[in-house]
Amino acid sequence: MSQQTDVGLSLRRSAPATQRAGRARHRPGLALAIIVTCQLMLILDATVMNVALPRIRADLHFSATGLAWVMSSYTLTYGGLLLLGGRAGDLLGRRRMFVAGIALFTLASLAGGLATSASWLLAARVLQGIGAAIAGPSTIALIATTFTEPRERLRALAVFSGVASGGFAIGLIVGGILTEVASWRWVLFINVPFGLAAAVLAPCFVRESASAGPAGGEADSRGPAGGGDAAGGGPARLDLPGAVTATAGVASLVYAFIEAATSGWSGTRTLVALAAGAALLAAFLAVEARAGRPLMPLRLFADRNRAAGYGISFLAPAALMSMFFFLTQFLQEVRGFSALGTGFAFLPVAAGMFTMSRLVPRLLPRFGPKPLVVTGSLVVIGALAWLSQLTADSGYLAAVFGPMVLVGVGGGASLVPLTPVIMAAVAPGDAGAASGVLQTMQQTGASLGLAVLVTVFGTAVRHAGPGAVHETLVTGMTAAFAAATAFAAVAAVVALAFRAARQPS
Repeated sequence: MSQQTDVGLSLRRSAPATQRAGRARHRPGLALAIIVTCQLMLILDATVMNVALPRIRADLHFSATGLAWVMSSYTLTYGGLLLLGGRAGDLLGRRRMFVAGIALFTLASLAGGLATSASWLLAARVLQGIGAAIAGPSTIALIATTFTEPRERLRALAVFSGVASGGFAIGLIVGGILTEVASWRWVLFINVPFGLAAAVLAPCFVRESASAGPAGGEADSRGPAGGGDAAGGGPARLDLPGAVTATAGVASLVYAFIEAATSGWSGTRTLVALAAGAALLAAFLAVEARAGRPLMPLRLFADRNRAAGYGISFLAPAALMSMFFFLTQFLQEVRGFSALGTGFAFLPVAAGMFTMSRLVPRLLPRFGPKPLVVTGSLVVIGALAWLSQLTADSGYLAAVFGPMVLVGVGGGASLVPLTPVIMAAVAPGDAGAASGVLQTMQQTGASLGLAVLVTVFGTAVRHAGPGAVHETLVTGMTAAFAAATAFAAVAAVVALAFRAARQPS
C-alpha cells in the first residue's frame, strides 16, 4: 500500500512538468539549435573578449593588473556556481532555470556593452557568470529530454560537445571580427539578439524534463540512495550546506589559480585562498556523504567510465587552454597578426572539432570511448610537443597551422565522447548535477592549467637572460607548451581506465 502511495505521489508531482513538456512543440532539430546556440554563447564569453582587451583597457582606463579581471570575473563566478545551478535545475525545473539563466545572461551582456567605467563592466561580467551558471548545467539534461531514442541522443550530444569544445576557438574568431569591424562593445551586444530569441523560443520548442516539477519535486521515490529526500520523496529543497561549501570552495580555488598567475604561488593571498578552498571542499565532501538530496551525488563517481570522463574533463582543458592563450600572443605580438587575422588563424581548431563531432556518433557505439580518447590524447601530445619547438622566426603555415589541425582533431576525439559517456545511465533526477560536475571540472581545469602554465612561462622568461623581446617571449611560451604536454600525458593515462566495452546506449 505504501509503495502504491509513493508511486501515486511521484506521478502527481511529475504531472505539471509533463503537462508543460506537452505544450512544447516536438521540433527536436529546432530545440537542439536553441540549446546549442545558448551553450555556445556561454562558452564564447570565456574567450571572446581576449582579442578585445587592449581596446577595452584604453576605453575604460583599466590598470594592467585590473584588466585580467575582465576575464577572471566571469570564469570565477561561472565556475563557482555551476554545481548549485545544476542541482537547482534538477529540483526547480531545468527548462525554467535555462530560460531564467539565459535571460539574466542577456541583460548582463547588454549592460556590459553599455559600460562607461571599469567597475560597471566588471559588475556586468559577474552577472553574466551567474546567468551562465544557472543556464549551463540544464542544457545537457534538456537534450536528453528532447532526444529519447538512443542513437539520436548520441548524435545530439556529440553535436553539443563539438560546439562546446570548439567554442574557445570560435570565441577568438568572433571576437576578432567584431573588434576589428565594429568595436569591443559588440563582443557583448552580439549576445542580446540570440539570448532574447532563445528565451522566447525555448518554452515553445524545448521540453521540460519530467523529473523536475514546477516547484522542484522530482518524479522519483528512491529515497536517499537514489537521490530522493531522506523521507522518500518530500518537497524539493536545495542542499544549502553543500551549496555554500561547494560554491565557496570552488570560487576560492579558482581565485587562487587566477591570483597565482599574477603574483605567484608563494603569495599570501594565493596560499590563503588555496588553503580555504581545500578546507571548504573537504567539508563539502563530508556534507555530500550525509545529504538526502546532495548537490553533487558521490554515486556519480562510482561508475568507472564516468569517473574517468570527469578526470579527462579536468585535464584536457588544462592542457589546451595554453594553446589558445599563448598562441594568441605569439601571433599578435611576435608575428604581428591583427585581431581579425588572429581569430581566423584558429579556424583549423574549430574545423577539426566540428569534424570529430560528426564522426564520434558513428565511432563511439562501435569502439567505445577508450580508443577514441587515448588516440585523441596522443595526437594532442604531439601537437603541443610540436609547438614547444617554436622560435621567434617561425611562420604560421610552417609551425602553427599543423599543430592547430592536430589539436582540433585530437581535442575533438578526446572531448566529444565525454558528454555521452558521463551522461550514460544517469538517473533522471541527477542529470543536472552530473552536467554541473562536468562543466565545473572543465572550468576549474582550464583555470588551474592556465595558472600553472603562466607561472612556467614567467619562470622561463626570468631565467632567459638578456635578449630580444620576441625571443624572450617565445622562450617562455615554448616552456609552457612543454609543460602542457604533461597535462595531456596524464589525460592519456586516465583514458586507459575506460572500460573496453562499447558505450552504453
